[in-house]
Amino acid sequence: MIKERRSFPRLKYEGLSLKLRVGDFDSVTHTLDISASGVYCKVDKEMPLMSRVRLVLMVPSKDEGSTRDIEVDGVVVREHPVIINGETKHYDVAIFFENLSQKDREIISEYVSTTKAP
Repeated sequence: MIKERRSFPRLKYEGLSLKLRVGDFDSVTHTLDISASGVYCKVDKEMPLMSRVRLVLMVPSKDEGSTRDIEVDGVVVREHPVIINGETKHYDVAIFFENLSQKDREIISEYVSTTKAP
């Protein structure tokens, strides 16, 4: 039996938008999965391991139609190219949150626990 090493449950859902900045590269993308400790997403540019990034997560709030923007620094802990027909289409990147406040961690945890993936 494999022991789960993650401290927080994750949601496999591609519906959460995020902005990503690393150096002079900016991107708007969406999650592949998210937890209160990090995010997995796809980007158009290769990002070396241990790259420092700035994220803005657009988390839907309880109020209908509004979002809460959560800004957090992170570090790339996993990255791999997605190759289709011999061509790199994008990169799947795992980012660990570095300085997420307890309040923002609770907002993400609530989102993860109350959102139903399609």
